[in-house]
Amino acid sequence: MLLFARRQKKVVKILIADDHKILREGIKNVLEMESDFEVVGEAGNGEEALRFVKEHKPDIVLVDINMPKINGIELVRRISEGGYNTRCIVLTIHDDEGYVLEVMQAGAAGYLLKDVEPSILVMAINNVMQGETFFHPTLAKKIINEAMRVGPTTTEEKKKGKRSKKIKLTPRELEVMQLIGKGLRNCEIADTLFLSEKTVKNHLTNIFRKLGVNDRTQALLYSIKNHYVILQK
Repeated sequence: MLLFARRQKKVVKILIADDHKILREGIKNVLEMESDFEVVGEAGNGEEALRFVKEHKPDIVLVDINMPKINGIELVRRISEGGYNTRCIVLTIHDDEGYVLEVMQAGAAGYLLKDVEPSILVMAINNVMQGETFFHPTLAKKIINEAMRVGPTTTEEKKKGKRSKKIKLTPRELEVMQLIGKGLRNCEIADTLFLSEKTVKNHLTNIFRKLGVNDRTQALLYSIKNHYVILQK
């Protein structure tokens, strides 16, 4: 008799970086209710968090902005630039659009407020693990407004300046960007356009290359500012 091993789902290894121990414990309790999440470490300051990432390379770091030694924004930047294959989700009390945009530019994959429902936190981690970005639902409009106010968000966009409007996206790529503007995930875009999820990812790769950006959020901001995407009111 042949026995086939059941393929196990990947366990997401998570580091919680927050200088308040009680909050860390609360977040840990929420996450450990999920069978495929494992809290592998806690850090009370940015230096501890960065050292842990270098040594253990967790999948996700939940980052508070206000931390001693290295603040959350700088921590996100160092992790993003360090090539650790670790993605950062900011979990903070700050809903100021300036913070949101700065963290996004530093390389965060998500931004949540600490009063978020546990189910949204779980959803954010799962989305980020699938290569997507996730921001607190109430912050989407603030992100867009601040990006429009401050101008270019990427080095490549700054170099292109006025020439950025000459970039040509195909009709299908424009459809994909429009659906991203509605908040749809890759699998939902695939269902809407009757495509495979792999094809959607290929379209996104091409879009990122054309626009000179690194992720969905930067691509969306770029597309809104250059009128490729019109958000529905």
